[in-house]
Amino acid sequence: MALPPQDERTMPAVVLQDLDRRPLEQALAELQSLVDQHGHVIVVCSQALPESVERRLHTVRALLETDRIALFRPPLPPLGLAVLARQLRQLASCDLSPGVLASAGRLLTHYIHAGALLGSVARLDHVPVGLKSHARSWMPGSQFGVVAHPVPQLVRIGPEAALDGPEFGTWLLVAKGQSPSDWVAGTLAPSWRVQGLRETPLPAESPGWWGTGRLTEFCAYLPDLSVLYQLVTSVRQSTCHWCGIDVIGDRCVFCSATPPVHDATSPGYETTSPGYGTTSPGQDTTSPGHDTAPPGYGARRDAALGHRRERRALSG
Repeated sequence: MALPPQDERTMPAVVLQDLDRRPLEQALAELQSLVDQHGHVIVVCSQALPESVERRLHTVRALLETDRIALFRPPLPPLGLAVLARQLRQLASCDLSPGVLASAGRLLTHYIHAGALLGSVARLDHVPVGLKSHARSWMPGSQFGVVAHPVPQLVRIGPEAALDGPEFGTWLLVAKGQSPSDWVAGTLAPSWRVQGLRETPLPAESPGWWGTGRLTEFCAYLPDLSVLYQLVTSVRQSTCHWCGIDVIGDRCVFCSATPPVHDATSPGYETTSPGYGTTSPGQDTTSPGHDTAPPGYGARRDAALGHRRERRALSG
């Protein structure tokens, strides 16, 4: 699902349709054309799709013999994945190198709160469900509030029902299915102190991911490009020792290489701060000791511009 642009700078998305059903030659030609046109391609793929799609993507990348295609399957529900893909499309208009842009997907995933209001949890596989909740899901009129990411939560909707939300300012995107409810807009949004609410059609993969068509899916996210850019550029960059591309984090998104293990006692060895993840978006990250990155993303570095501006292709 490709969401409409957040602003006039948001880059368009290329949707790869029926990738595992079309002839292999067509998939090869389409990906090769995107690489030739844009230089690098970031493929954002839902975990709700069949494994045959991921196998086809790996096959295409191997046959093309290229390290300029990044495959990314974050553990997000369909609406959260669509939001993340749009955030990457926003950042694609900035002066970020291909490796840093692709690595930003893993970083920004930590700042997305995705869930749903469900009419049944009997077939919910992505969030732990107790026996009592399973039994209550068969009662007529039962509804459950569920957060799948970043921390699984499940409550039965009632007067005291509440879900823990983000501790920083967000907007809320809502997609109504067959059984819409006012609970998301009337109760959840005020409790999460969202700064705005928007609606969008329900992704086609959502009923299968949540195990029911009686749902309203929601996602709290950071809409401001300047905040997204600050988060990404405040993380220290490094160069992949295998393919030479600039990345953030502990794994190259293009070749999947991880940094060599260094002796902690050797000169120049750097350790990460124990306070990673404690700084909320929008806080002052220019003061010493403030790190915006979750574990595995290295120390904060000052934002720097000057990279050559180029267009990216993001596929979802």
